Amino acid sequence: MLNLLAFDLGGSSGKLLQGNFNGRDISLSLIEKFENRSVQINGALYWDIITVYQALLDGIKKAAASSNLHSLGIDSFSNDFALIDKNGELLSPVRCYRDDRTIRFADYIYNRVSPRRLYELTGNQNARFNTLMQIGAMQGTGQGWLLDHADRLLFVPNLLLFLLTGTIGAEYTIASVSQLFSFYDEDFSRELLDIFSLNKELFGPVLKSGSNAGTITKRLCAENSILPFSVVSVCEHDTASAYCASPFQGKNHIIISSGTWALMGCELDKPLINEEGYRYNFANEGGYPGHHRFLRNVMGSWIIQQIRSFNLEHGKNYSYAEMEKEAETSTPFAYFIDVDDDLFFSPGNMPGKIHDYCMAHYSSAPANTGALVRCVYESLAMKYRRNLELLRHITNKSFSFITIIGGGARDKLMCQFTADACNLPVAAGPEEATALGNIIVQLIAAGEITNLEEGRKIIADSFPVLRYEPNDNAVWEEQYRKYCELIPI
Repeated sequence: MLNLLAFDLGGSSGKLLQGNFNGRDISLSLIEKFENRSVQINGALYWDIITVYQALLDGIKKAAASSNLHSLGIDSFSNDFALIDKNGELLSPVRCYRDDRTIRFADYIYNRVSPRRLYELTGNQNARFNTLMQIGAMQGTGQGWLLDHADRLLFVPNLLLFLLTGTIGAEYTIASVSQLFSFYDEDFSRELLDIFSLNKELFGPVLKSGSNAGTITKRLCAENSILPFSVVSVCEHDTASAYCASPFQGKNHIIISSGTWALMGCELDKPLINEEGYRYNFANEGGYPGHHRFLRNVMGSWIIQQIRSFNLEHGKNYSYAEMEKEAETSTPFAYFIDVDDDLFFSPGNMPGKIHDYCMAHYSSAPANTGALVRCVYESLAMKYRRNLELLRHITNKSFSFITIIGGGARDKLMCQFTADACNLPVAAGPEEATALGNIIVQLIAAGEITNLEEGRKIIADSFPVLRYEPNDNAVWEEQYRKYCELIPI
């Protein structure tokens, strides 16, 4: 039995899971779970990276107390980073990608390089949360001296990896979405580094996905009474790990990695950087070799999470299952919102934001939690339909079904709405796709399996999927027409 740990840090929670592989099947057990929320200080948003690191260390100690560990992989959301000095000391806190400073300083970026040129150089979507946008905001606010004096910039998973092993670098999949990386050069773009006066050494070497990043340090082993084990530089961007766990072979299906964000796209052999991709703001993202991702970010469960948080703050402890049940009995197609509107990007009073949006477009608004959630679910399904049509158009590919992986796979109503809106069958699962993709790459690194295809077969044999068939096609087609009239591309 091979025991492997997967640390998965998301925008609302973090988890450490243990995967046990017996040569045929994978089983998962939860070691540690904690809430991960941004903290507002003096009008700015930060991650509590110290608490995140402590939770990771606590989980490792728990797991090590009951089994011999072979390796650990770390994945997280992308774009956010810390700066360290030459002694490995933190020079800066970790700002949250939802901080609105990037909006205020967008012109700082675009006056130096146009959005079109950025897309040509990186293939990344133009988005307010990208690493380049955060760096531009730092320079625009007079904090560029921090970048000039830092020894390294470490993306969140690479920071945690450094704290465990001392290894410096930027793993390929997390680097590839920074809007600083060139797929042509397979390295950080020299043109962009020059434009923004950034030292190439700041980012360290690009680490290959699946490479051995070292061993947990002797000091940590001694301090925590654990035996040394390897740390693998897995696909450290959580979406890249999640896509690795899609249980189906071939590239004829759409994958939606559904969590705080919903990342909807397909796998390609190589980047697709063209005028249509730029026009519709599709992202090229690095994946495990041969599994490049071409997708669009959709706001995902973030809006639902924020509705629940608002209710909790006001003494109403609705579970997600209870919210879904109320949505199921609410009036269908009463309201549509653009789930990707900037209004919904930042935390705080999400019901009020939906109310304001609907009042502006309908002169009325959802009156209760069930109506709010139904509005979000139906709007999200319509956004999926629109992105499906764009994917067909840009890639010139046909798709026979949709796979929903991640936490959204357990949301039965949303899965059914997706099948209905897109008029395609939906296969939902596995729920812990990110951790499983993380573990699959560790198994490849250990020589236990040969490639990603073998890993996907193991996942398909180990974890069931639920299937949803499209219903009421004529009704959804009519509502999609109304959605398109209200919310143009």
